[in-house]
Amino acid sequence: MLTRFSTWMIEKSTGKITIVALVVFILFTALVLPSQAAKAEENTNTAESPDTSFFYTAQDLYRMAEEYGEEGRAAYIRARFTFDVLWPLVYTIFLLTALSWLGWRLFGDSRWAYLNLVPLLGALFDILENVGASVVFARFPETTTLLDVLTPVFTLLKWIFIGGSFVILIVEAAGVLWKTVSKR
Repeated sequence: MLTRFSTWMIEKSTGKITIVALVVFILFTALVLPSQAAKAEENTNTAESPDTSFFYTAQDLYRMAEEYGEEGRAAYIRARFTFDVLWPLVYTIFLLTALSWLGWRLFGDSRWAYLNLVPLLGALFDILENVGASVVFARFPETTTLLDVLTPVFTLLKWIFIGGSFVILIVEAAGVLWKTVSKR
């Protein structure tokens, strides 16, 4: 199934679609993310968030839940199921199309072309992080055993796969550029 999805993405990811996905990604990053960050900071009285942390512990998660207060936690949970549903779609579609389009030009039929699936893991762990943190925040001050420990792991894995996707994107773009220049 993943092989078919990878192949389908390669077939559908044209230069035009990739550029549209890039423009949407840039506009979302420039216009929506800053306002969402400001809104989150206003609602929680802090810039610290599980979503933007690279590494934190279950104790840090509970400390954030306490610092946010009841209204801040409610705002955080609301944002996870509104804005933070759209944001993973935006970056995942951009990364999927870009990695598919560039990967095909660089790798052809090689198994390396399946690197276009890496963003799906980033999105999966982003969703798991959002659900985990939301459950912990909704149940606070009660503890949520296991999920409180797994949520920071989901966050770390999210950043590894999203960051890895951007590294792959840079390598593929450089490889395609090198291939194009060396042919001339």
